[in-house]
Amino acid sequence: YSPDVVFLQEVIPLHLPLFQMKAGNYAIIPGNIDEYFTAIMLKKSRVKLLRHEVIPFPTTAMKRNLLVVHVSISGIELCLMTSHLESTKNHSKERIKQLQIVLNQMQKESESTTVIFGGDTNLRDSEVTKLGNLPDNIKDVWELLDKPQHCRYTWDTQSNTNLNAAYKCKMRFDRIYFRPALEGGHFIPRSMDLIGLEKLECGRFPSDHWGILCNFDVIL
Repeated sequence: YSPDVVFLQEVIPLHLPLFQMKAGNYAIIPGNIDEYFTAIMLKKSRVKLLRHEVIPFPTTAMKRNLLVVHVSISGIELCLMTSHLESTKNHSKERIKQLQIVLNQMQKESESTTVIFGGDTNLRDSEVTKLGNLPDNIKDVWELLDKPQHCRYTWDTQSNTNLNAAYKCKMRFDRIYFRPALEGGHFIPRSMDLIGLEKLECGRFPSDHWGILCNFDVIL
């Protein structure tokens, strides 16, 4: 794979310099530098970094935040966001608050700019419903693509043995949200697949989550 943009969660300080060393053709923007955090990687030959900011989640108990990166692709401005929302069933209330911050931030961006959020949301469908569902102009890309079943579950303790979990559970924790620009569809979601499905030589998968590979058409 040679993606234009990569959203990472649970990056640790030890690995950040490795990414920087091994991925010289990417600019890497971390959302923090302590403990574990998110990062966005941009392919330098295709994506121009304009500016970035980190939006705090005021009541997080897990040092979570929202990383916002403004870029230009082929001269078209695009806003990219990633986050790792509060984990576990017990923190549902905080997770819903964080999702509201994400959606508000997506709505705040200029209407002339397409916004793409992707991350480990830890969301249950009932939590999105509790919030009153997504705003009309923000789409869940998996749903927009007619809910392809082959990439529904990004966290599957039956197929993914990294956690050695005694329980078997399938969840759609990792999600991509898309707010198109008001005038003209410069970016159009086309397909979605899961990646990281094969074990490494060490006998483990790259992550206990499957990755999402999402293709967008860029209309000039």
